[in-house]
Amino acid sequence: MSYQDNFMVQELSAKILESQKAFLRKVYGWMTLGLLITTISSLYFFTSGAYILVLNTIGVLVLFILQIGLVVALSGWINKMNAAVATTLFIFYSALTGVTLSSIFLIYNIGTIVNTFFTASITFGALSIFGFTTKKNLTAWGSFFFMGLVGILIAMFINFFLSSNALNFVISVIGVIVFAGLTAYDTQKLKEMHLVQIEGKEIASKSSILGALVLYLDFINLFLMLLRLFGGGRK
Repeated sequence: MSYQDNFMVQELSAKILESQKAFLRKVYGWMTLGLLITTISSLYFFTSGAYILVLNTIGVLVLFILQIGLVVALSGWINKMNAAVATTLFIFYSALTGVTLSSIFLIYNIGTIVNTFFTASITFGALSIFGFTTKKNLTAWGSFFFMGLVGILIAMFINFFLSSNALNFVISVIGVIVFAGLTAYDTQKLKEMHLVQIEGKEIASKSSILGALVLYLDFINLFLMLLRLFGGGRK
């Protein structure tokens, strides 16, 4: 390869890297906003006592169904929405998750929650960096950790009836591993989506919202699994 060809390859690589960083900045920006909304929402509903009214009026099951419905809508039908609708649904989902999570203040000490949040943040950040920088193709991780996720859901359903502390511990450990792996996998997958930016602002905006939702779910579930695992400070 000539010097000129080598220079052109390096220049192209630099442009691709910058494009990837630009797209992920949008993704992480929306994700951070979602987490901020969730935090504010959970604190407000807990400190004001409004969560009791919501849970008594709507019920946990309805809240859960609403959350699942919003995730399905954003994941499956985002291409049929405009960016404003997708953004509104993401913000509403983040606030709704905060309502659901407000109950953790009844179960865990505030110190435990804060420490676990920072642990989850550091872990998530490290795995995101790994997913972005690694040269290893993590495609095979996707199906492996998806199978692990299905196993966790089945085990949690079974343990709902068994109430086994041992099974709960196993679920928490496997859950941390699964969502840690998904964080790296999803980051790498999102990095390769950077080309949507050349397809127009509308598509790029919706793609960044969808990417933010994926990483938001990874973070929230990683946080909850760590809280289950290290939540020895139960009230």
